[in-house]
Amino acid sequence: MNNDNYFIGIDIGTGSARASLVAQNGEIKASSTKDTITWRDQHDHRIFEQSTNNIWEQICTAVKEVLKQSNIPTTAVRGLGFDATCSLAVSDFEGNPVIVTKGGDIGKNGDRNIILWADHRAEKEAELINSTGSIVLNYVGGTMSLEMEVPKILWLKKRMDPALFARCQFFDLPDFFTYKATGDNTRSFCSTTCKCSYVPDKGWQPDFFECIGLGELVDGGNWKQIGAARGQLHTAGSPVGRGLSKKAAEELGLIEGTAVGSGLIDGYAGWMGTVAARYIEDGQVSNVLPSLDESRHRVAVVAGTSTCHIVQASYLAQSVPYTDENVICRVGKDAAFPGWWMNEGGQSFTGQLIHFILTTHHSYPELEERAKQEGKAIHLVLLDILERLRHEDHVDTYTELTKDIHFYPDFHGNRSPVADSRMRGSIVGLELDSSIADLARKYYLTLEAIALQTRHIVDDLNAAGHVITSLYMSGGQAKNVIMMQLFADTCGIPIVLPKSHSEAVVLGAAMLGRIAAEGVTDGEDMWKIMVEMTPPGTLVAPAASPRVKRLLDAKYKIFRETIDIQKRWRQQIEEAIL
Repeated sequence: MNNDNYFIGIDIGTGSARASLVAQNGEIKASSTKDTITWRDQHDHRIFEQSTNNIWEQICTAVKEVLKQSNIPTTAVRGLGFDATCSLAVSDFEGNPVIVTKGGDIGKNGDRNIILWADHRAEKEAELINSTGSIVLNYVGGTMSLEMEVPKILWLKKRMDPALFARCQFFDLPDFFTYKATGDNTRSFCSTTCKCSYVPDKGWQPDFFECIGLGELVDGGNWKQIGAARGQLHTAGSPVGRGLSKKAAEELGLIEGTAVGSGLIDGYAGWMGTVAARYIEDGQVSNVLPSLDESRHRVAVVAGTSTCHIVQASYLAQSVPYTDENVICRVGKDAAFPGWWMNEGGQSFTGQLIHFILTTHHSYPELEERAKQEGKAIHLVLLDILERLRHEDHVDTYTELTKDIHFYPDFHGNRSPVADSRMRGSIVGLELDSSIADLARKYYLTLEAIALQTRHIVDDLNAAGHVITSLYMSGGQAKNVIMMQLFADTCGIPIVLPKSHSEAVVLGAAMLGRIAAEGVTDGEDMWKIMVEMTPPGTLVAPAASPRVKRLLDAKYKIFRETIDIQKRWRQQIEEAIL
């Protein structure tokens, strides 16, 4: 394939859709991002809904804009790939969206057909699933999150007219958009194994679905509502159908038949767009090209509204201790590379948590006004305040400013490694202070809490048999230099920052288009594409002094104790009101 070939990556995030035109060497020639709509329920904070129609319209606009910006002929676009959040999309068998909003219209055709990943309506359904003891649970860390697709499907079944439920197709969002683009509803291993309860090497489990009340999905072994049998599932980038359908090609401004690669969940696209990078240290790019085997030691951390942690292994870590104390990450075979396993952890809200802590503080309006007057981003103003406080308190680091305050960050439940949606946030060490200085301290404390939880996930991955040597970042948090140094110091391993924090995920999606266009099926060849297309990253080494390292270690111990205390207190309350 010559160097005049281009590929389009399409990244569907929590609040926007991005399209990027990417050259064969990984250079991004043009990008366009369009906001998408999320509906909330003012009477139920758990509800988050979106529309595939709205997202598709924004994708089409973005793709046309990148073609116009780049002035690249459509004949040069050889393939495209999609990544998306792990949200549940529902359509009928003609592809028309089906309403998922509770009420009289649920199950009818209409725009609001996505239950977003962050939606927590299916708590009781998840509790039922987790009481089954099914083999399915062994591949989701022992406890299924209510953010996964099967609890949400069960929630819908309980509220839909059976005749309307029977006409529904259920997709993890990346698979919906390859279906939308091609007319082929073949699912991916990534979505089915990681989010839809498909068991690696064993397939769908009829007994499980019948036990929880979803026996109709079995469909005599056809599984047509949630995906086909094993032989019809795809690894990352496998060509879907015959490429772009005529209708989709016209709407996107591309050519019918253009290759479409089987999609990935957005975190996995972030893995694909980062972990094959060489890195820059002391101004020099490493001359050593990473091997596929090296991927076993590199965790991709995709950090935006929430955070996903992903590492690849050539085997299933049978030593993963699936216990109530350590329900580490989901594991899926073939989710990216054929024959390889992926371990996944995550934090439900990280970027959103930072935003929440800032915007709900009494002094946030003062912070906004000061940022406006000084012509600075609010985070830079906060760093100025922290620097002043550091001098006033005669300490060497910001970590010492918050040494007596302890923050547990699970305001929206814990995805991993505790896997408990009932976990809640806490701050110990509050004072009668609502000043802008207090806001600055709480901002840094939030960064610290996210870093401590990252260490918890890395420690449990290592306990499961991995040997993690570095974290490869992408997403908005990767541009926060202070936070990235905290990650390195807290976890005690290097952090590698991508060339572009905002484009690493969509780069991974574009790689799917190239894999499809070239018909690549072997993991080594897929890795070579990743190495070729991934620009060098910047290494951030641990730099904490022995004193600060001891302080971070002490705060980590307290962080872990906080989990046990919260669980114990919850049990005491539950016993008191029996």
